[in-house]
Amino acid sequence: MAEKRVEVARATVNTPLELLRQRVTEVGRPRNFFKAVVKESDRVHTRVIAEIKRRSPSAGVIREVFDPVRIAKQYAEAGAAAISCLTDERHFGGHLGYIQQIRDAAPLPVLRKDFIVDQYQIWESRAAGADAVLLIAEILSEGELLDFMILCRELGMTSLVEAHDPELLLKVQRHIGFPHRGYSLLGINNRDLRTMTTDLAHTFRVADLVQESRRVLVSESGIRSADDLARLRRHGVNIVLVGEHLMRQEDPGAALRELLRDGVSRG
Repeated sequence: MAEKRVEVARATVNTPLELLRQRVTEVGRPRNFFKAVVKESDRVHTRVIAEIKRRSPSAGVIREVFDPVRIAKQYAEAGAAAISCLTDERHFGGHLGYIQQIRDAAPLPVLRKDFIVDQYQIWESRAAGADAVLLIAEILSEGELLDFMILCRELGMTSLVEAHDPELLLKVQRHIGFPHRGYSLLGINNRDLRTMTTDLAHTFRVADLVQESRRVLVSESGIRSADDLARLRRHGVNIVLVGEHLMRQEDPGAALRELLRDGVSRG
């Protein structure tokens, strides 16, 4: 987090906030990320937020040959509801410029996944073409979280508010739908950021605690099979974020297509 704050400080010098504000007026309206993944009348199908990332601190290099535009096209053709793009460069091999490249290549809304610690990054995200941003509750104060959610709403972006600890999920749930319904999702991170262990059963254990947010609940990390999707649907969770499993396959699009097809047949 200290590294990220240094990055932000440098970015504000290279690209002042006023310049970002001007760029935001020029990029056009964001795509509706929330509407793409929340289908209240459909409890049969799983909506997949398909992730694009080159590497991670826990897994190392995930994909040697990395072409985000090609992968985005594959995801769109395979039935992804939306795309998540890692933009952290040092630890994930991402780049902010990937977002616009992906949006130009695929008709899906795009989530910027990074360590958001400053409002500057939200302006930066929208200026780069992002339709949604990830907000990690573990690294933000309650005041920061609310301020960031308000700014996202003002810019027409969706907030995916993520937490792992049950107590924090309960606390964060109170703010989902703030300041207006239709702009925020609640993510259950199945990876414990303190130990870096991943357990899909974490969603099953805590989903009932956040029953009020079930319609906007996203299960993140540890999803690898059609059986996983079917089990999640039986617990009322119809939105998932899948990254590493797809990125490790020779053809990520084919892997996603198989996941979705088999997931319905096993549901």
